[in-house]
Amino acid sequence: MPINVHPSAATLAAALSFSRYAQRILDSEPMRKIALQETLHLPFRREEMQAFLNSQAGKIAHEETLHQALRDLRKQVMLRLAVRDISGQADLFEVMSSMTDLAEVTINFALQHHEIWLTQSDRFGFPRGENSNAIQHLLVVAMGKLGGGELNVSSDVDLIFVYPEDGVTDGAKPISNHEFFARLGRKLIASLNDLTIDGYVFRVDMRLRPHGENSPLAISFSMLEEYFIKHGREWERHAWIKGRVIANHTGTEAESILMEKIVRPFVFRKYLDFSAYESMRRLHAQLRKEVERREMHDNIKLGPGGIREIEFITQVFQLIRGGRDVDLCIRPTLSVLQRLRKKQQLPMETVTELIDAYLFLRKLEHRLQYLDDQQTQTLPLNVDDQTLIATAMGFPNYAAFMEQLDIHRNDVTRHFELIFATPRKSSAHDTLANLWQAETQDVSQTEAATMQLSTLGFSNPVKISERLRLFYQGSFYQQLPETNREQINTLIPLLIEAVAGLPPVETTLERMLQLMEKISPQTSYLALLLEHPHTLHRVAELASISQWASDYLGRHPILLDELLRQESPHPVPDWNALHDELVYQLNHVNNPKDDVIEWQMDVLRHFQHAQVFRLLVTDLEGSLLLETLSDHLTALADLMLDTVLNLAWSGLKRRHRAEPAFAIIGYGKLGGKELGYASDLDLIFLYEDDHPDAAEIYTKLGQGINGWLTRHTSAGLLYETDLRLRPNGVSGLLVSSIEAFAQYQREQAWVWEHQALTRARFVAGDQQVGAVFEHTRKEILCKPRSLGELKQEILKMREKMLDVHPNPTALFDIKHDRGGIIDVEFIVQYLVLGYSSRYPQLTGNIGNIALLKLAGELRLISQGAADKVRSAYREFRRIQHRLRLNGDVDMTGNAPIDGQTQKFTRVEGGHLKDDRMAVLALWEEVFDNQQNEF
Repeated sequence: MPINVHPSAATLAAALSFSRYAQRILDSEPMRKIALQETLHLPFRREEMQAFLNSQAGKIAHEETLHQALRDLRKQVMLRLAVRDISGQADLFEVMSSMTDLAEVTINFALQHHEIWLTQSDRFGFPRGENSNAIQHLLVVAMGKLGGGELNVSSDVDLIFVYPEDGVTDGAKPISNHEFFARLGRKLIASLNDLTIDGYVFRVDMRLRPHGENSPLAISFSMLEEYFIKHGREWERHAWIKGRVIANHTGTEAESILMEKIVRPFVFRKYLDFSAYESMRRLHAQLRKEVERREMHDNIKLGPGGIREIEFITQVFQLIRGGRDVDLCIRPTLSVLQRLRKKQQLPMETVTELIDAYLFLRKLEHRLQYLDDQQTQTLPLNVDDQTLIATAMGFPNYAAFMEQLDIHRNDVTRHFELIFATPRKSSAHDTLANLWQAETQDVSQTEAATMQLSTLGFSNPVKISERLRLFYQGSFYQQLPETNREQINTLIPLLIEAVAGLPPVETTLERMLQLMEKISPQTSYLALLLEHPHTLHRVAELASISQWASDYLGRHPILLDELLRQESPHPVPDWNALHDELVYQLNHVNNPKDDVIEWQMDVLRHFQHAQVFRLLVTDLEGSLLLETLSDHLTALADLMLDTVLNLAWSGLKRRHRAEPAFAIIGYGKLGGKELGYASDLDLIFLYEDDHPDAAEIYTKLGQGINGWLTRHTSAGLLYETDLRLRPNGVSGLLVSSIEAFAQYQREQAWVWEHQALTRARFVAGDQQVGAVFEHTRKEILCKPRSLGELKQEILKMREKMLDVHPNPTALFDIKHDRGGIIDVEFIVQYLVLGYSSRYPQLTGNIGNIALLKLAGELRLISQGAADKVRSAYREFRRIQHRLRLNGDVDMTGNAPIDGQTQKFTRVEGGHLKDDRMAVLALWEEVFDNQQNEF
């Protein structure tokens, strides 16, 4: 008769052959087998670990009983986890999280007991801060895999002990806080690390603390901060990425101070830190030497293509971007890889192969460690263990296993070397480097460099050489630190090669040198261009097309990072997705707890600048119609205004309702959806709220919104605003009730204010207030008017504008001269104000081009004239846009200042004569053949 074997018993028996450690425990303590079989189907959760220790608390009177309880728990966790993992019931996440939970639970439990014992009043008492007099507690910072929440099954725990303040304990035997926490730390280490008859809990490694093994065991916040500032080394930035407080009885405030004010500024630079590539190369080279010296090629952690190289890849991206992107300030390696894929910092295929390799290597690491509970990552040499490992990994033999292992290790090595490859210099690099040398240098070298310029296609190499000498002799270069000068010396030959094929080369070179001057004080951006020479070519391409683009990069060099994105050309923006992304960034769990407003302002500015730059790149690639570009720039402004409104409202101290009954109204280019890259925002603020303090509250809200938009931060400016179109202009209230606004428009507004109303729209805020505004707007626009009086008012306004913008040149001012953009806008505004009473569809905010078409269809103007003027208007805007992008100057010598476009856009007007005549002909048709000259 067959014997029925319990499924768990069969699973246990099969798994034990792969773990001599588990077999030894069950052989010596057979009673554990029954409990193990009964619970094998369940993961070992944190709550179960804590419940077990709590159940033992009454028996713990001294260190020996504490040690017994901790080691008992470890055996339970290790047995169940090993069998579940080997039998395929537990995935890698369960293994790592269970071991991490075990470490955190045991560390906290032991720490609590030792603190209670040491702080007895007849002993040392509680440590108190010398400044705050508050009771001090030890913060245990987990580093390495414990910090990352990815502890392996036989790992050391890397710990650092930190406490907030120095001071003295208040007990019968007072000692310094420093000595107290050192004693407490030693007690904690012993509880985990000491080998007793019951084994150990975790081996403890304290070598990552400042100054290493010979330094104090516990350090204060001030000591740690001073160390980071004066002595912190590059490898410690990598190590502290995973730093995490796992024991802290002082609450979140002390943890926040430690991690945000002390650790984060050391680990994550405020800027994009591309110098991390070179520091990682040096660190990896040291590791490779150590591997060679100790012959560790079969070590799957430290050897070629091992776990450490995958960690290095994730960490370099975190160090580069973590200061700007808090989404990368996370610890688990797999999570970082997934975010790098989402952010397109690494290709999908690369991330997939790295994740597959990581999962395989970590699974293998655990199989190696289950054998004898040894902290090993080295492949076995004896045949029996090789067979066990191959079978445990699911392979028929060791050769098949090694074949797959080599595939993963080769993948990791290939990606690592691609990412960290030292950029190659061209054969002409060293020759071109001699161009800047003074004339006292070797003449033959200078001649060779000049010849190289000719070979590259420069028509006037002597002129180029002279310009480069002026660049190097400039005071800005002479005052740079040596490191920056060395970077520039390496970059300039690359720059010359980049501009060689981008005519007009002299202009392109000049723009690139100006850009170099602006970014040269920041080594990180020079490092970016050195690490990614193809980016230098893309920058040169943009500079050759657009002075404005070059100036924009000079003001916001962080945007150089946008050129590293995987997709090219840039896709059409998805504004719903971008809205979600912005909200995610602003409310991220890793956001700083202090200076939140300043930080959020920077987030908004970086976000807005990045979207503008992406549109600019797409525009310069020639794949955007101007109207489409304006639509996107307007959608971006709408998104920012909606976001700023919410942030400003949430920041008000006095709020009488959950959501403000408040609306932002856009006028001008914002209202007409014709924004350009550097357009300011014409805004008015309206509310509909009968609360007695509404006017005061919403005035503060309006001031707050304007501050969020116009305040200069380290990230620059969000938008310039113009609030003069509000009722009564600069002398009027900043914020108006919707009733007061309607009354003003009906009874006091000038005709030009009604003209402005034709290009106004609700942008952000309360939909009801927006609907009331739109109703008022249509009411005003549809008011019957005397066409004769309306014409006279508009003609007088046109004359005033001509007087304000005289043109003393023979050039055609596309915007202000007769037959230009303003004439078209005035024609449209007259038609809307004059005929909306009969044709309400003219009040639609559909833009000048669409309104001209509609007026033609309504027979208010001839369709032929409408078509010609629509075409002329498009051409005027296209030329205006192109000239502003290129930074061209007019005959008066008005050059762009700080990248801003000149006041006038003036061109030779011969080729635009037909367009001007079409506008003037329509003007005469509309305004009864008034005499017009140009």
